[in-house]
Amino acid sequence: MFIVHVHVHVKPDRVNDFIQVSKENAASSLKEKGVKRFDVLQQEEGSEYFILEEAYLTQADAGSHKDTPHYKKWKNAVESMMAEPRRSFRLKNLFPEDGNW
Repeated sequence: MFIVHVHVHVKPDRVNDFIQVSKENAASSLKEKGVKRFDVLQQEEGSEYFILEEAYLTQADAGSHKDTPHYKKWKNAVESMMAEPRRSFRLKNLFPEDGNW
């Protein structure tokens, strides 16, 4: 498994727009062969902070995701919504075992 957490700080007046386009991207992403999870999470306090939790079968599947039309649409749409550049963290899975996803 190849897991990515993307931390996003959105401009307060663009939160609802960000949620809408991110949910659309996540729903389309889940249809990709190598995507096991694609969660859109919002911080309870400071609701302009988000984490996108993405789990791929392989690192190559994560790369393929960035070539999809829905990702490119999302990336272009959210660029002006960011209060600061997004940050991503690459993670390796320890538990549960990869076969149990």
